[in-house]
Amino acid sequence: MHSIGLYIHFPFCLRKCNYCDFPSFQGMDEWITPYINALCRELQEWKGKLTDYRVQTIYLGGGTPTLIPAEQIAYVLNLCTSIFHVEDDAEITIEANPGTVSKEQLSVLKDSGVNRLSIGLQAWQERHLKTLGRIHRNKDLLYSVDFARDAGLYNISIDVMFGLPGQTVDEWLETLYRVCMLGIEHVSTYSLKVEEGTLLYTWLNRGLISLPTQEEDRSMYYRGRDYLHQHGLEQYEISNFAVPGRECIHNLIYWNNGEYIGFGSGAHSFFNKERFSNYKGIKKYIDAVMTGSKRTEFRERIDEVNERFETIMLGLRLVKGISKKSFMERFGRDIYYYYGEAIKKLEEKNLLIDDGRQIRLTTRGMDVQNTVLLEFMGLN
Repeated sequence: MHSIGLYIHFPFCLRKCNYCDFPSFQGMDEWITPYINALCRELQEWKGKLTDYRVQTIYLGGGTPTLIPAEQIAYVLNLCTSIFHVEDDAEITIEANPGTVSKEQLSVLKDSGVNRLSIGLQAWQERHLKTLGRIHRNKDLLYSVDFARDAGLYNISIDVMFGLPGQTVDEWLETLYRVCMLGIEHVSTYSLKVEEGTLLYTWLNRGLISLPTQEEDRSMYYRGRDYLHQHGLEQYEISNFAVPGRECIHNLIYWNNGEYIGFGSGAHSFFNKERFSNYKGIKKYIDAVMTGSKRTEFRERIDEVNERFETIMLGLRLVKGISKKSFMERFGRDIYYYYGEAIKKLEEKNLLIDDGRQIRLTTRGMDVQNTVLLEFMGLN
């Protein structure tokens, strides 16, 4: 059987963060139950369509999924296990914001199969939380982790950001210190990207905030990477660090260009050589599902040329790189048949390494990944 991941989107938030451009919405709590009903109907539409697949991961993302009553989340997960062949040891992750969880809630979720918690801290300092539009206090992280441990969850990931307006290297390292002192199994570190349409974008254009320089941003990245390594968290992807054995399996499906199905508003899928996504709007999504009308906002067929390049693009995000054997099995020819010229050129520039089994970026190559990808794109 083939492996596949499921992503289930819950687009509800207490408040939209100032940097967020994801399909999430505040002040729409009255739509939660209709949304869950539509979500369950969409799941049921896939019954019998994945008989040759085993579900390796289920990721409950948002938005803030922990705003949904735990019993409704449990119902959705039980429905998944009744429709699909979910592996007994499947990784089942739920995202949460500090202050939106309780021990009782997490106990119900664990009993329903959740075995991994991803908490969005972003920063430890209150002033940065305010700038980002986060509604929690830093102490809420401590309570949330305690609740999770008490509920029996021992695979916890925390998201943090660097390159924030006015952030110093010392503040960034303090954030990592606070996280590491909790004995966390996984940390995702992201450089802030100010996206058009967000409040931060407006502030930046009006000169109300300023971002660290590129040199300062890179310094934070290197110092953070070294700090996490010193505390037992090994880098396995450009932005992700884990205690060995606690890497995020769901995200590895993405980075290995594997198949996944997304359910809910704005959810994306890659299945049977196609990429497609649902309507972003909650009401539009519900109406489409409940009336049986078209609900995909976007759909495209991925030909082999694009699939090869996407496999390269995503795989080079991983520290271990791209398996030459897996590439051969997937595309029927050695990676050098398609990209030999680019690989040799990049090796000469000390941007790429072929260790016999894997093609991977050097440390310098990680810093100029876009330049590396242009070499592959030219031969695609």
